[in-house]
Amino acid sequence: MTAVHSVDDIPSAETVETAVVGRTLRQIAFNRIKHDKVAIACVIALVIIILLALFAPLICNLFNVDPYTFDSAAISDSGGLPVGSLGGVSMKHPLGVEPLTGRDILARLLYGTRVSLMIAFLATTIVVTTGVLIGIFAGYSRGWIDSILSRVMDLTLAFPFLLVVIAMSPVLEQRLASLGIPAGNASRIVTLVLLLSLFGWPYLARLIRGQVLSMREREFVEAATSIGSGTSRMVFKELLPNLWAPILVYATIAMPGFIGAEAALAFLGISVQPPTATWGAMLEESVGYFTVDPFYMFVPLTMLLVSVLSFNLLGDALRDALDPKADRT
Repeated sequence: MTAVHSVDDIPSAETVETAVVGRTLRQIAFNRIKHDKVAIACVIALVIIILLALFAPLICNLFNVDPYTFDSAAISDSGGLPVGSLGGVSMKHPLGVEPLTGRDILARLLYGTRVSLMIAFLATTIVVTTGVLIGIFAGYSRGWIDSILSRVMDLTLAFPFLLVVIAMSPVLEQRLASLGIPAGNASRIVTLVLLLSLFGWPYLARLIRGQVLSMREREFVEAATSIGSGTSRMVFKELLPNLWAPILVYATIAMPGFIGAEAALAFLGISVQPPTATWGAMLEESVGYFTVDPFYMFVPLTMLLVSVLSFNLLGDALRDALDPKADRT
């Protein structure tokens, strides 16, 4: 027996129209991120770390500490180890002090966060800009331009990263100083950024080139070509807006990679000069005291772990959210 429905049960045209309203990919991605608890937690953690770096002077003034002052009263006369438990943690030094020097670890961690994030951010910006531009022009141009750019990518990737960095760092630092960049940490930071960028851009360029090669065969590119669109319009108006998804995902993955690379290079002596701190420099200094003061290593290691893990998990969440084939929730 067929059920009888009243007139009130029949949806109106206005209700049907409201129900079928579509959403853009940006709205879908934002909705997915908003409901991803892991992604939200990562964003909160990264915002806190960035705020700590931005307001490092204010926080240090609040606790009346600085990253350079020696506190002989906070270390023992015999051995130079911090007085008290957990590396000298106290109201005066919330995260303890360095062995031998008595410098406040909280202040050094906050100022080191600024340097580490600055190096990683500058390197990521250069890598993304260079990789995207070269990848787009290589994929769109094809022919001999694509061949030359592809061989440059292959040649750059063929060099052993660590050996080249160790060999080029002193030479590049001296050359930068001769060009007017102040010697010392300024030239060292620029050297680190340039070397990290030099070996980072080919990975993104290859990815973008592959995306552009597939886009060349799509209808919107053929339509733009048929109406006589120039190269600049094709690159910046047609291709680039359709590449934001892989660019954002790669940037969130490259950022922690450069943070870890700076920390690794600090163990080789290719980082900022003392007494300026970075996460890598603090880890390198803490290795010699691990058996007697493990808390000294725990502090920068935790900050490094949280930041790298947050960036990586956020990159995974962005990749899933921007995937048009995933379930649209």
